[in-house]
Amino acid sequence: MRNIKLTIEYDGTEFHGWQKQPLQRTIQEEIEKAISKITKENINIIGAGRTDRGVHAKGQTANFYTFAKIPASKFKLAINSVLPREITVSESEEVDEGFHSRYSATGKEYSYLIYNNRVRTSLLRNYSYHIPYEIDINKMKNASNDFIGTYDFRSFMSTGSGVKDTVRRIDSLTIKKENNIVKISVKGNGFLYNMVRIIVGTLVDIGRGKLEEDKICYIIQSKNREHAGHTAPPQGLYLEKVFFKS
Repeated sequence: MRNIKLTIEYDGTEFHGWQKQPLQRTIQEEIEKAISKITKENINIIGAGRTDRGVHAKGQTANFYTFAKIPASKFKLAINSVLPREITVSESEEVDEGFHSRYSATGKEYSYLIYNNRVRTSLLRNYSYHIPYEIDINKMKNASNDFIGTYDFRSFMSTGSGVKDTVRRIDSLTIKKENNIVKISVKGNGFLYNMVRIIVGTLVDIGRGKLEEDKICYIIQSKNREHAGHTAPPQGLYLEKVFFKS
């Protein structure tokens, strides 16, 4: 039995998220079908985390067990030959039997794209959050510093999550603007349900003057979702990378 690790990128526009769901097209199911076709085995893949409907990935990670003799580096080519074009396996490698894409992960990095212009964009409509109003990037940057550290981020979690431990660590949060594109990047040891999208929505509300830039610490300490900003839409979110112990 071999354990194969995959690095995966995908356009989540036409999928109902990562996780398999009855009667829905999902990333996980498409990859399992492709690997099963190649290996002639009943394959179950383990993902590093779930992404919601419409969310994209550049560096999602998954692993699966197989008896197939295909060289590890060749798996990506074989799987890609039968995957839909919205999904690509960019890397494949053999790892230790105990490697687990979710439990072996030490952190993740996400990015979020905002298209800030009065006129909408057709080409980026599925890949960014269109904000036609002026936003103050400096206020957003100032507020972003208060997210760095280890805190109970319950205020930045959507209802419906069954997670009991809501303490997470954010290592970095950067905001850059080039022309009409604002890119927010956040790296941490883990993220709650919709946490990145709520952080982005809160920063946007600060940039628009709907929230004060010095309120982040208060919002965190309140542990109350109602005190944070809106949830940014899914199409601007990208899972950039999953980190593992070296």
